[in-house]
Amino acid sequence: MRTLRFLLQKEFKQIFRDPSILRLIFIMPVIQLLVLPWAADYEIKNIKLAVVDHDHSSYSRQLINKISSTGYFQLAGYEASYDQALQLVEKDKADLVLEIPQGFEKHLIKEDKSGLFLAINAINGTKASLGGAYLQSIVRDFNREVRLDWIQLPRLSPETQIEVTTSNWFNPLMNYKYFMVPGILVILLTMVGVNLTAINIIREKEIGTIEQINVTPVKKYHFILGKLLPFWLLGIFVLSIGLLIARLAYGIVPAGTFFTIYVFAALYLLAVLGLGLLVSTYAQTQQQAMLVSFFLMMIFILLGGLYTSIDSMPEWAKWITRFNPVSYFIEVMRMVILKGSTLGDISRHLLIMGGFALLFNSWAIISYRKRS
Repeated sequence: MRTLRFLLQKEFKQIFRDPSILRLIFIMPVIQLLVLPWAADYEIKNIKLAVVDHDHSSYSRQLINKISSTGYFQLAGYEASYDQALQLVEKDKADLVLEIPQGFEKHLIKEDKSGLFLAINAINGTKASLGGAYLQSIVRDFNREVRLDWIQLPRLSPETQIEVTTSNWFNPLMNYKYFMVPGILVILLTMVGVNLTAINIIREKEIGTIEQINVTPVKKYHFILGKLLPFWLLGIFVLSIGLLIARLAYGIVPAGTFFTIYVFAALYLLAVLGLGLLVSTYAQTQQQAMLVSFFLMMIFILLGGLYTSIDSMPEWAKWITRFNPVSYFIEVMRMVILKGSTLGDISRHLLIMGGFALLFNSWAIISYRKRS
């Protein structure tokens, strides 16, 4: 313990003497946590819609008014023909084209059915699919309202109507920030942990102090613990800042306990810090360490379930996520913050993360060589 204490004193002095590390640890997570949740919005708005109305009837005007009043669509223009509306799409002035055929109201009343044509600019696949889904939902709602109006008239016999009532569990207002902020906090914590520890031993090699340590009787596990524990404590501090910002800026209060979050976070930090140290033991320069850590972070982010559901991924991608520590922490954060899960509910995640921590840190100790 005396040897470890001296190593920890050295590491903390090195950390607090480097202003760039302090900015990376304290300022970067704060700025990103305040900015990213506002930009990472699943809800698509301001969809530009071009309308071609060949019918010019009361029903066609009601449909157009209903679409424009939702707040999701901006009318890019009323065109006389489909070809003119398509030119707006080609010039990127419209995302969707809605064509209302002639006789729309007539067919709807006399034949009890009518058709609409919807053309979607699919260059932006997400915007196209969501915009089309929004518009089809509005048309279905309009169709239901029209039929309800007819039922109230004596000329048509009423039909059985099924009323569906929905209830959103765990996030009643469907606030996407409640879903995104916990995941973004996990990513920021991972970036701080992996990047800083990945360049830590390399910096010692480049400035030459690693040779002075290697000739001492310091054990390899003492050396690795001395590198790991300071960043473990700083990671817990960054997590605390993130939870405070989530409370003050977004009003997010965990439904579960902070104790559950910190227990899993402590184990998670041991795993990702061990991974960073493992990268550092193999790399020869800081550039190599940064490139490898960047490669790992891209996999962690894209296959971690932050932006896309893991259940929607192909089977081979699901297998990769099982070896991705970030995916487990994101799931745990959302479970605890939104559902109020306890340690018993995340016991499987704790066992898996404990395995990651044991594997990465043991590998880092074994791979570290005191002799060149």
